[in-house]
Amino acid sequence: MTKLDMTPGAQIPRTDVGPQTAVTQLLSSAAYRDSDFNDLEKLEGLKIKKGRFALFQPSVGEAFSRAVIDRTLAAKRNPLVPSFGTDTRMVVEHCLAAEELRNARDRRLTLVTLLSGLLFLPGALLWLAAFQGRAWLKKQNPAREGFYGTLALLVVGAVALLFALRPPVSGLWAVYFRVMMLAPVAGWFVAKRICLRSTEDLRARWGALVEGSAIAATVPKAVPRDDMDKKASELRAQLDRLTAEQDTNVQHYAGSKGILGAGMRWGVWEVVEDLRPAEGHTDFRTFHPWDLTRRISDRLGGLGRSEIADGGMQHVAIRQWVVVDIPEGADEIGRPGGAEMDGYRMRDFAIQTIANRQALGTDTRHRLATQIVLHKGQLVATMVVGVTVLSNTLRVSVAGYALGPLNGLFSAKPKPKEITVAKTGKFWEERTVQLPIVNNDEVVRQAVRAPFMKLPTLLTWLGGKVGLPEPFSLRAAWADRTWTSRFKSDDVIYGATPVVNAVLAATVEFLEEHDINVDRFTNRGGILKSEMQGVRPFKADVYDAG
Repeated sequence: MTKLDMTPGAQIPRTDVGPQTAVTQLLSSAAYRDSDFNDLEKLEGLKIKKGRFALFQPSVGEAFSRAVIDRTLAAKRNPLVPSFGTDTRMVVEHCLAAEELRNARDRRLTLVTLLSGLLFLPGALLWLAAFQGRAWLKKQNPAREGFYGTLALLVVGAVALLFALRPPVSGLWAVYFRVMMLAPVAGWFVAKRICLRSTEDLRARWGALVEGSAIAATVPKAVPRDDMDKKASELRAQLDRLTAEQDTNVQHYAGSKGILGAGMRWGVWEVVEDLRPAEGHTDFRTFHPWDLTRRISDRLGGLGRSEIADGGMQHVAIRQWVVVDIPEGADEIGRPGGAEMDGYRMRDFAIQTIANRQALGTDTRHRLATQIVLHKGQLVATMVVGVTVLSNTLRVSVAGYALGPLNGLFSAKPKPKEITVAKTGKFWEERTVQLPIVNNDEVVRQAVRAPFMKLPTLLTWLGGKVGLPEPFSLRAAWADRTWTSRFKSDDVIYGATPVVNAVLAATVEFLEEHDINVDRFTNRGGILKSEMQGVRPFKADVYDAG
């Protein structure tokens, strides 16, 4: 493989992304992959749209990069769901970097195609017809593709040899006919060298990212050369917008899907009791739900500390969220507007107003979220606290959400291409034959796509594309079930206990300060803790109403 280009260049400076590094790199690696386009069918929710010609079909990396860039950087687009445990901007930058590497390759291939293909178009069309036939046969009848595909190439080769030896015309046209069928072959040899170097570079980046190496995304187009460079400035603004949008505090609840981006709700713990004055008091000191929420938030902030060495919970983030209810089948989300919003974030006064508003029948609620990112981003555990006062009844609820590891497709490493065949003379034994990483069909595919690099819409029509699942979250779109991993599921359950304990302790302490009888709350808390001794995940958002 060729060495990675580590020379200084125009890059977007990045900072340490902490515990979410692995998932970010795995998602970024998809931009560099040269796997078959149909492999994307393994990803749930992706909509694959086939093109008109198999010869123009994109690879996994080409299709993934184009889809992500179009979805995240378009001037007019639907809002994105936050990708917890992932640096979305870094993934998009790698998609831009991969696309720029391919564009550099395509510029060279376009020159080769023009010189050896367009000038000798009749011969080039005959060769392309043969390769298109191979691609069609591979799709229709894979078992016979080798025989018929080779036969088609032999026929075209025989025609090329016939025209070279005995052209049907004389004079200058005879010279043209001699060269017409051979020039595309010469161009193919040059194109193969270009494709091989490019593929080796892309596969090296793919492998390095999967293995955990820090590969910077070089995006020269996002670095303005001067004050008049509007395209670079716009791209930089779009990336900044993406970063700000991912930091929103407005979330969406979509039925059994749970909080979009955070995963399904797997458990709920609640303490519900009447508010009564403590013994010796005729009345208790009134308070707002926001006051209790702030006390719980302060207590949760201490989860990272412990009197036992290394006993603190790592990478704990405490956030004030506004959660909006949307239909489970909704294909897009909205953002509130007006004076309540500061960009993509709701202002503190508006959050406090929602927290204190205790009227039933609203689709917007306040929640206090405790989020833990573990296993380098492969696990995102979220505990959401809700404080509600209706009449003189206080309800404090803690709900657990879990977002599991990425689909295994993203962790696949680049492998050498090989086939198993029978040994010569010993047909009952098999041997493995190493194949070139760039075969003849791949050279032709890249060469015919290259001239259309500036026309992505036409290229999509010719070769096909993928549609991303909506509402789209780069992290949650392809998360597998948490419970298929023993340690990850244990970590979700273990992490819930100290959060529930901290919420109960803060609630009792706060109520005591306001002259409220806490005996019933203490008893309820004890029962809740005993239930957590054997807690198991369950489908909290699936109700049996039969």
